[in-house]
Amino acid sequence: MTAQHSAAPFGPTATVREGRSADVETVVAMVRELAEYERAADQARITPEQLHRALFEGAAPDGHAAAYLLVAEVPGEDTAPTTVGFALWFLNFSTWEGVHGIYLEDLYVRPAHRGSGAGRALLTALARTATERGYARVDWSVLTWNEPAIGFYRRIGAIPLEEWRTYRLTGSALASLAR
Repeated sequence: MTAQHSAAPFGPTATVREGRSADVETVVAMVRELAEYERAADQARITPEQLHRALFEGAAPDGHAAAYLLVAEVPGEDTAPTTVGFALWFLNFSTWEGVHGIYLEDLYVRPAHRGSGAGRALLTALARTATERGYARVDWSVLTWNEPAIGFYRRIGAIPLEEWRTYRLTGSALASLAR
C-alpha cells in the first residue's frame, strides 16, 4: 500500500495513517475487543503472525498484501501516539462497473474514543483511497442489532442494501463442498 493518507487530521489532535508492522499487536487486541462487542469472542482466532503476514508479507497469490490497514491515533501522555481505532480492508471487484472497490472488513474505534470523529476519519481516508484510485465503491457489513453503527453509517450517507443477503460457507460445509 502506498502512503496515501499518512497523518490526515480528524480532530484537533488525532491522525489517521497507514498501518505499520509495529501496529499488529495492538490491532489484534482491538480485533478481540470487536469480537467481544459483537458477541463472538470465541470466534476471533487471528494471531499477530497471521495479521502480519496478510498485511506485510505478500500473503496474496500475486505476492502483494492480502489486506490493508489504517489506524487512528491520538497523542499519548508522553508524546507517543495512542492507537484508538483501525480500518482493515481489501480489494474487491465489480463486474458491473468493471473496476475495483474496497471491502471494509473491520472498522473499530475503542469505546472511550467513539464519537470523537475517529470512525469518520477512517472512512474518509478509505473514501479518498477509493476515489484517488478510481474504485467504484466501498462496501461493508454491519450486524442488524448494531444501531449505533447503523446510525453512524446513515449519517455519512451510506445506504443499506436491503435486497442483498450475505452468505458464508465455512467449517465442515466448506470442507464437504471442497471434496
